[in-house]
Amino acid sequence: MIRRLIPRPLLSITLFILWVVLNNEVSIATMMLGFLLALTMPLVVRPFWPDGPRLVRPGMAFSFALRVLTDIVVANWSVSRRVVGPIRNLSPAFVEVPLDVRDPFVATILASIVSLTPGTVSIDVDQNHWVLKVHALDAPDHEALVHQIKWRYEKPIREIFAC
Repeated sequence: MIRRLIPRPLLSITLFILWVVLNNEVSIATMMLGFLLALTMPLVVRPFWPDGPRLVRPGMAFSFALRVLTDIVVANWSVSRRVVGPIRNLSPAFVEVPLDVRDPFVATILASIVSLTPGTVSIDVDQNHWVLKVHALDAPDHEALVHQIKWRYEKPIREIFAC
C-alpha cells in the first residue's frame, strides 16, 4: 500500500529537501507545497522510471566505490602530468570495449564510471552489439585499456548486481 503511494521514497525525500533549500525559506506553505510535490512527482514520472537491477552484494559495492574514488584521484594526477608534458607523447584513441553486461542500467553505470575517471570519456553504449565506445586521452595499448575496464570495473559491477 505505502509503496504504491510513495514508489520512490528516496526521490521523494530528495525532492522535498531540494524544494525547501531552493526556496530559501521555511514556512508552512513552503513545506506543504514541497510535501505535495514530493508525493506527486514520483507518481507522475513512475511510467518513465526503469526498474534498476537488484543490488546483491552491498559490501562489495562499498569497496568498489572506494576503488573508483581512488582511481579518480590517481587518474587526475596522471592526466595532469600528461597534459602539462609534451603533447606529442599522448596517444589519444577511440576504443571499443565488448561488454558481458546485458542490463542497460548496469551498462550505463559502467559508462558513467568510465567517464568519471579522468582521461577517459564514454561515447556510447551500443545495446545492439553490447559495446562500450570510449575515448581515451592516452591509450598507446588499446587492449590494455579494454582489459583494465573489463577487469577493474565491469567484473565487480557484474558481481555487485549479479548480472
